[in-house]
Amino acid sequence: MACTQIIGTGSYAPSRVITNQELEACVDTSDAWIRERTGIHARRRAADDEATSDLAVAASLKALQMAGVAPEELDLIVVGTITADMPMPSCAAFVQAKLGARRAFAFDVAAACAGSLYAMSIADQFLRSGQVKRALVVGAELLTRVVDWTDRDTCVLFGDGAGAMVLAPSEAEGRGILSTHLFTDGTLADVLTIPGGGSRTPMTEEGIRAHLHKLKMKGREVFRFAVRALVDSTRGALASHGLTARGVDHVIAHQANVRILDAALERLEIPRDKCWLNLHKYGNTSSASLPMTLDEAHRAGRLRPGDVIAMMAIGAGMTWGSAVVRW
Repeated sequence: MACTQIIGTGSYAPSRVITNQELEACVDTSDAWIRERTGIHARRRAADDEATSDLAVAASLKALQMAGVAPEELDLIVVGTITADMPMPSCAAFVQAKLGARRAFAFDVAAACAGSLYAMSIADQFLRSGQVKRALVVGAELLTRVVDWTDRDTCVLFGDGAGAMVLAPSEAEGRGILSTHLFTDGTLADVLTIPGGGSRTPMTEEGIRAHLHKLKMKGREVFRFAVRALVDSTRGALASHGLTARGVDHVIAHQANVRILDAALERLEIPRDKCWLNLHKYGNTSSASLPMTLDEAHRAGRLRPGDVIAMMAIGAGMTWGSAVVRW
């Protein structure tokens, strides 16, 4: 069966930069503490008139231009996001309209930080089946509007951004997305949540005062689970193709915390210099992180034909997964 190839990448980060020093004035924290604990130096914040779909469109246009694909040629748009423009309709519907991609059917995937990996896997299946010929995969988040700016454990972590990939059937044997491997453990759903605003806890004035519409995280539990899950899923993905860590040329990972990445890379026995890092510039951009990272590495000329790329991501749910790509 033919593989799916990534023929274009794009990314977008809002111009507004929030430094660690700025956060020192808001919460009880310090630049040194944030850098040591997370590896983050700054993060981006969308303008007041920017919505998630605006970020997604900006990244998508760059990916489409690189791919040489017009929006009218797209058959499918899948957007990974937990911060859509509104609860209904989907962010993908707005992206489709703004791009003018009239032929494409479009929908969102809510897998938090693993959203773009889930979206890529879904698009890959549609392409392998022959049902579509051109697909746009986007990870886009506007997390600065769902973080609690009084909670130092979470507000220092997250930023806004978007990344996009254009997918098409591979024209080269054995090149492209070799496989994706997805997992969920719903028993850990309470580890990372936005508890208010859904059918379980509709928003009330009391709920807003309690910040139930803001992100809540049990950081230690996330860390412990994330390292183990990323390592196991990546090893399994590589083994399914008879590969080991030595055969990996690049790691493109969701970037939540540099300590999580360092611990996972150490256990996988993959040198850190094989993992493209931009966490220091953008913070945790959730589903946008993986495609933004891929685009940066691609445009920097790091990815060469035939290189083996291990992708990995983990998010709320808990959801996680990995992929093996031969560039």
